[in-house]
Amino acid sequence: MNIPKFLRKMRYQEFVIPLLSIVTSLIIGAIIIHLSGLNVFRAYQGLWQGAFGKPRAIAETFVITTPYILTGLAVAFGFKCGLFNIGVEGQLYAGAVSAAFIGYALRGLPHFVHLPIAIIAGIAGGAVWGAIPGYLKAKTGGHEVINTIMMNHIMIKLTDYLVKNPMHDTTASIPRTPYILDTAYLPKLIPGFRLHWGFIIALAAVFLIYFVLYKTTTGFEIRTVGLNQNAARYAGMNITRNFVIAMAISGGLAGMAGANEVLGLNYNLPAAFISGYGFDAIAIALLAKSNPFGIIPSAILWAALRNGAGLMQIRADISIDLINIIQAFVIMFIAAPTIVRWIYRIKADKAKADVVLTKGWGK
Repeated sequence: MNIPKFLRKMRYQEFVIPLLSIVTSLIIGAIIIHLSGLNVFRAYQGLWQGAFGKPRAIAETFVITTPYILTGLAVAFGFKCGLFNIGVEGQLYAGAVSAAFIGYALRGLPHFVHLPIAIIAGIAGGAVWGAIPGYLKAKTGGHEVINTIMMNHIMIKLTDYLVKNPMHDTTASIPRTPYILDTAYLPKLIPGFRLHWGFIIALAAVFLIYFVLYKTTTGFEIRTVGLNQNAARYAGMNITRNFVIAMAISGGLAGMAGANEVLGLNYNLPAAFISGYGFDAIAIALLAKSNPFGIIPSAILWAALRNGAGLMQIRADISIDLINIIQAFVIMFIAAPTIVRWIYRIKADKAKADVVLTKGWGK
């Protein structure tokens, strides 16, 4: 399949390959729908309208985009230091439970004091939970993938225990924490909609992370360690410190996502709290190629698929699992861009062959 020649130029491929991965995945989804004897147009029309068809649908898509931006940034930041942080889900839980406790336990504070403390508590909870595997990686060589997976299980079970026991609201019919106080609420961005100021915080985090990575000495060291630990060590950089800092910042971003869910949406933490954002964040970071600004469109795409899937299912009588299939193909094409280049006859630059997007994390 041919595409315009100017899009094949090397300087456009950083943008074109992910875009073609998405388009190709949607085409494959359309083929599956057609082979199932269902209406492709109605299916994708429902998907679009469910995500962007009305102001409320757009607002809901951005509500879902908010944690996706923060968790996607968390994974991408780990990648920059050569670390594969699969523990974002657990770090999100740590932030949620910390923010929930501060939200209902601290009383008598004005809103401009209580809300920042609750947010900071969420960030700190995620940062501490992220720094632990970073330290273990640097000091013991313990693989961060294994450690973060195990810490996911620990934090999820610990949160369940806390919500059902010491933090349990005895007046509630279901296991959950008490409702946070009004003084800890994240204000709504638009009256009458669920979209809150956490969305603006998430966008601000993108610019902040870009600044840290590309405009500070710490960011330079983190990127250098991610590219080549031996060279970084030879240059006098502290590998242990950079691992811990990178994982702490990564965990803090995830913790902020958890705090957003409690302070801006649920106003309590239920025992059945299951987000899934931390695992989807891996795909978002891969799609964005760990570029902080690329996280925003990637997060919007994933949020649109998640939000629009329900109406697509109703309109076209299609299983919601089709969205998971489309997402899986997007990830596959991003992870193996040679397939996309072969389909669309795009030549790779011999001097810049594709590298693993998480380069360095297994070393």
